[in-house]
Amino acid sequence: MASRLLKLSSNFRVLSQRFKSGASHSGDYLSALSTVGEPTELTLTDNNVRVACQTTNSETTTVGIWINAGARYEEATNNGAANLIQRLTFKGTSKRAKANLESEVANLGARLYSFTNREQTAFYATCLNKDVPKVVELLSDAVQNPKLDEADVANEIKSVLRETGEIEANIEDVVFDYLHATAYQGTPLAQTIIGSQESLSSLKSKDLQYYVDSHYKASRTVLAASGGVKQSELLKLAEKNLGKLDDTFDGEPPVLSRCRYTGSEVRLRDDSLPYAYFALAVEGPGWSSPDRIPLLIASTAIGAFDRSQGNFEDAYELCHNYKAFNTTYSDTGLFGVYIVCEPMQCDEISRSALKTWHRIANSITDAELDQAKNRLITQLLSQQNSSKANCEDIGRSILAVGHRTPLSEVVASIQNVSNQTVRDITDKYVSNKCPVVSAVGPVEQLMDYVNLRARMYLSRL
Repeated sequence: MASRLLKLSSNFRVLSQRFKSGASHSGDYLSALSTVGEPTELTLTDNNVRVACQTTNSETTTVGIWINAGARYEEATNNGAANLIQRLTFKGTSKRAKANLESEVANLGARLYSFTNREQTAFYATCLNKDVPKVVELLSDAVQNPKLDEADVANEIKSVLRETGEIEANIEDVVFDYLHATAYQGTPLAQTIIGSQESLSSLKSKDLQYYVDSHYKASRTVLAASGGVKQSELLKLAEKNLGKLDDTFDGEPPVLSRCRYTGSEVRLRDDSLPYAYFALAVEGPGWSSPDRIPLLIASTAIGAFDRSQGNFEDAYELCHNYKAFNTTYSDTGLFGVYIVCEPMQCDEISRSALKTWHRIANSITDAELDQAKNRLITQLLSQQNSSKANCEDIGRSILAVGHRTPLSEVVASIQNVSNQTVRDITDKYVSNKCPVVSAVGPVEQLMDYVNLRARMYLSRL
C-alpha cells in the first residue's frame, strides 16, 4: 500500500511540474496516466444488472448500487418519493430490523452513504476488502427489501417537513431550486428533490412501494466498485445477491420525458436579508454532448472565489461569493454563475458576469485556457486515490452514458480542446440566448429581465 501511495505521489509531482512548466510532452504525459488511472471493467448479468469495477492495489473498497430513480421520474403527486425511499432504506428491511442493520455496519467498521438527485439514487459503502461480500449482501437486501411501514413513512415525512425549514435557511439551495423551477417550468426537472409540502403530505406506504416496484429494476441498476475487489468477484456477488432482481415492467418502462427549457426569472425579494443572492444561467448540454467538455473548460476558466478566503480578483471585488457552475443532466443542463453581493451592487456585478461570458466567447487567452485545463486535469488526478470518488464516478457514468471513459482519454479530450473551440461553444450557448434568473433577498437593484436579455447579444471585437 505504501509503495502504491509513493508511486501515485511521485506521478502527481511529475505531472504537476509539467503543468507549471507548460511542457507539451503529451505522449509521455498520457503514458504516465496509465500508471495512475486503472481501467474500469463492465459486465452484464443474466438479468441485466450492470456490474462495473475499477480494481486498484488498495486495502479498502467502495462499493454501491446506483439506480435510475430520482425527482425527474416523479409526478407532481408523488414528488419526493425517491428521496423518502432513500432515507428509509437504511432504517430496516423485511429481513433486518434497524438495530440489527446498524449493528452489522458498525461491526464491519464500514461507512454507509446514500443520496438522491434529480435523476439518480445511490446506496454505497466503504469497507475493508474482506468485507465486500457482506456489504454487497447488506446493500442488496436494503434495496430489494426496504421496510416501508406506514408508521415509519409517516414519521419520515414529518422529519422531512421539519427539515424543510432548515433547508430554507440555506439560501444557496433555495436559489438553485428556484432556478430549476423557472428554467424547466411545467416539466419534472422543475420539481425539488425533497418534494413539496402538498405531495409529501399525501404520500403513503403503498405509493413508495409502487415507486420501488416500478423503478428499482435490474436494467436500471448498476453495481459499482473501486478498490481492492476484482471484477470477477464483484460479478459473482451481483449474481448471488441481485440475480433475482426483477426486470419486467407493468406497462412501458419509466423514461425521461423531454424537459423543455424556458428563459425566464423568479425573484423573491426579502429586504431583511443582509445580502443579495442570485444565479444567472443559460441552457447547457447533456452528458453525451460533445459540447460538454469545452463548456466545462469555459466554466472552469470563469472560476470561483470567496471573499472570506481573500481570493478574489479586482473585477469581482463587489462580490462576497462568486461561483461558476455547469450542472449536467441526461439531455440538458444549466451553465451559469451563482453570486452573493451587497444589495446595491446587483446591477454592476450582473453586468460584469455577462461581460465575462462574452469575453470567454470572444477572446479567452491561451494562458487562461491552459490554466483552466490544468485545473480540470488536476481535479481528475486528485480523485484517483479516492475509492469513494471513483466509485461515485463509475456509478454516475454508467447510468448517464453507459460506460466510463478511461482517464487517459478524458485528459486527452481536455488537452485537445482548442482556444477557438472554447470560444465557439461558449458563443453557441450564451450569445443571444434567453437566460434564466433566480434571485433571493434585497434584489431590487438587480437589472430587469428585459435588460438582461438584451445584454445577451455579443458585440464582436
